[in-house]
Amino acid sequence: MGKTNLKLFMWVGLLSCSIRPGLAQQGGSDCIKANAKSCGECIQAGPNCGWCTNPNFLQEGEPTSARCDDLAALKTKGFPSDEIEDPRGSQDIRKNKEVTNRSKGTAEKLTPEEITQVQPQQLILKLRSGEPQTFSLKFKRAEDYPIDLYYLMDLSYSMKDDLENVKSLGTALMREMKKITSDFRIGFGSFVEKTVMPYISTTPAKLRNPCTGDQNCTSPFSYKNVLNLTSKGNQFNDLVSKQHISGNLDSPEGGFDAIMQVAVCGTQIGWRNVTRLLVFSTDSGFHFAGDGKLGGIVLPNDGKCHLENNMYTMSHYYDYPSIAHLVQKLSENNIKTIFAVTEEFQAVYKSLSSEVILENSKLPKGVTISYKSYCKNSVNGTGENGRKCSNISIGDEVQFEISVTANECPKKGQNETIKIKPLGFTEEVEINLQFICECQCQNKGTPDSPLCHGGNGTYECGACRCNDGRIGRLCECSTDEVNSEDMDAFCRRENSTEICSNNGECVCGQCVCKKRENTNEIYSGKYCECDNFNCDRSNGLICGGNGICKCRVCECFSNSTGSACECSLNTTSCMASNGQICNGRGICECGSCNCTDAKFQGPTCELCQTCLGVCAEHKDCVQCRAFDKGDKKDTCSQECAHFNMTKVENRDKLPQPGQPDPLSHCKEKDVDDCWFYFTYSVNANNDATVHVVETPECPTGPDIIPIVAGVVAGIVLIGLALLLIWKLLMIIHDRREFAKFEKEKMNAKWDTGENPIYKSAVTTVVNPKYEGK
Repeated sequence: MGKTNLKLFMWVGLLSCSIRPGLAQQGGSDCIKANAKSCGECIQAGPNCGWCTNPNFLQEGEPTSARCDDLAALKTKGFPSDEIEDPRGSQDIRKNKEVTNRSKGTAEKLTPEEITQVQPQQLILKLRSGEPQTFSLKFKRAEDYPIDLYYLMDLSYSMKDDLENVKSLGTALMREMKKITSDFRIGFGSFVEKTVMPYISTTPAKLRNPCTGDQNCTSPFSYKNVLNLTSKGNQFNDLVSKQHISGNLDSPEGGFDAIMQVAVCGTQIGWRNVTRLLVFSTDSGFHFAGDGKLGGIVLPNDGKCHLENNMYTMSHYYDYPSIAHLVQKLSENNIKTIFAVTEEFQAVYKSLSSEVILENSKLPKGVTISYKSYCKNSVNGTGENGRKCSNISIGDEVQFEISVTANECPKKGQNETIKIKPLGFTEEVEINLQFICECQCQNKGTPDSPLCHGGNGTYECGACRCNDGRIGRLCECSTDEVNSEDMDAFCRRENSTEICSNNGECVCGQCVCKKRENTNEIYSGKYCECDNFNCDRSNGLICGGNGICKCRVCECFSNSTGSACECSLNTTSCMASNGQICNGRGICECGSCNCTDAKFQGPTCELCQTCLGVCAEHKDCVQCRAFDKGDKKDTCSQECAHFNMTKVENRDKLPQPGQPDPLSHCKEKDVDDCWFYFTYSVNANNDATVHVVETPECPTGPDIIPIVAGVVAGIVLIGLALLLIWKLLMIIHDRREFAKFEKEKMNAKWDTGENPIYKSAVTTVVNPKYEGK
């Protein structure tokens, strides 16, 4: 029975292959590369992956994982949506109380639990791998919201010159906070340093009074809770004003020990579940984790409360906390820190404060979260800036867009819960994460189905999920039979030693074809002997892009033919000017004409190099029949009776191109040098028809008188022109000669004195010393 089922499924698979054109060359993506064995594995491969549940989906030789493909590719293969598993994520808001809108001083009084600053408060997200679920979170700082403020003061000796200012800062804080909220409580604590060397002097005198001279200082201590959180403002003012300076040896202070105790000792301090503020006032730097080694303290800070009688008792036993440890505890207890420091150390403490507004709890493995903020004044932020909005005043409302994405399913698909809250606030959004790891069709599976080789697997989502120890598409084999030689024999073609044509592997006596790196290229067939990429090509494309490659043979679309679908069945390119295919003298093959008459050539069989042409061939017959003249005038009735002739008035009445019969327009000269016009056409029965214009166009003779007159006038004009040119040249020549004469005349010299060539024979000598005396 099992073998019968196997053959039936294989035959149906081949049938389905024949009715799905385009299957082999479509699809291919990360969905296929995932090699999914089940629908659940498929939908986890990516948000665009779908699983086809049609039992007849697979081609022969294709593995079960071929059912997983791109949604678009599955739809192009012709399968309806109800046969494609594609579960999508969703969100369900379970608690969505509106943010509180009220003003300070109104009659309405609400408890902290009744005030809402974050919306929504609870929702469920169903996550599919790779598909983000996005929701909006609204935050509004409620007016008149209760506030607890704890004032932590540094009383080391370096604060002596700042003490008075710090005291006034404390009372000013209280006064200003009263303007913000009517439900305000304030507390007070102080710190100095660990009470061990080398941080303080441990001599008895210094322990009593660490200051020098006649200054009266308080004994050193690590941290002291002076006043629990209270609404009694006068009590706070009195205690702050009574504080005295203490002293220590080194410059950094032990403020981190004090902050840790303030954060974790909620019961002793009196923190309520409202906005919690910690004002930290100092003028120096701080000790942090590791500095305790100087005093022989090596145990890490345990992050627990050690207050006895409002004094920190374990400063000598535990090291200072690290910055990260301190930030963690402050965050866990929703305490927001304000650093009131001197300008010198402002940069040091500024690094400890953060503008981050939203924070989330630890995310499950494979889950990521992203934020986008929509803040005041149209300021938007993404990435890390998407978590924050700056300069939010009381009553301001901002929104965040939060996207949660699961990149994988957790083990066993259990639900997870994460929380998102504004830093320093107790209100939070609780998000229950439910992971979509399986398809709905798996719930309808049939365990031990007879379709899976007599009950060796669960038939679900159109395929068999084999029981342990069984393999094969239909679970027809046991794992012990995989390497059997008898099984391999079923995977060889006749007279061949190759298993699965060297294109696959033999599993349970059936070939499972291997996948290629290019997922668009697939092997198929009983012996993986077929593929969709080794067909003939045209213009560099498989099957010329006009067909589908199936088992190395092109199946052309309806408008193409040829081994590579390179021949178009469209006859438009074969249409001659007379409207006939190949001019009625050839056959249109592959979009070009194959002329059957050897005399005719050209793309549409209209050229004839050795022919006289239709016009020249029938010129004499048309002339004798229409005008009773020409070379065939005497034999016209015998030689020119092979066509029907019709006379028309003018050329506009001649037949025009576009009629079904071949048509030629002719213009010829008769014996009188007159032009006559006619058309010649032949119908499907080879009956010739001539239409001729009844009146030839004869040229008129030349007019002799205008010609002679024109010639004579031309000769006269040319003679006159030559005379004028000669006269002009003579005038120019004479003027040049006269100018030359005038120039020579001006240069002539006439001298009437002595001849410059004559020299006298008499020489006169004058004595230079003779003065005539």
